[in-house]
Amino acid sequence: METPSATPLPHALPELTDHLGFWLRAVSNHVSHAFAAKLDGKGVTVAEWVMLRALHDTPPAAPSRLAATMGMTRGAITRLADRLIAKGLMVRAAHPDDGRAQTLALTPEGAALLPELAALADRNDAETFDVLSADERETLSRLLKKMVAHRRILAMPLD
Repeated sequence: METPSATPLPHALPELTDHLGFWLRAVSNHVSHAFAAKLDGKGVTVAEWVMLRALHDTPPAAPSRLAATMGMTRGAITRLADRLIAKGLMVRAAHPDDGRAQTLALTPEGAALLPELAALADRNDAETFDVLSADERETLSRLLKKMVAHRRILAMPLD
């Protein structure tokens, strides 16, 4: 029986580290995991933080509006809201103009927790990006926002 010969690999195969996406993902993973660990100490996930922050300084919001804002399905918003309601950080109520529709709002406990969570987000950014000068951080921010706008990236990063 004849054994199949291996297909030769191209000689000019780039290294993983030759790709900008490799470095972007490495930094993104670090930022995300470090932030998730900080939030875990407060009993909140990154997705829950994003939803709580989306409700800050807004009147009670329809789940469909949050779904559009956060780039999630209504089902995902419902599951996320259920978790936050169980934690006492959010309430669900009938819409004042349409009793069939629902709204979501922060509880006083949820509103009180937000400044602590925002401070953790600020600390996480500071710890990650402290190696860059203020000008370098501004340039990085401007370039990433340019890419997001150009590619019409609408979904909020949740993990």
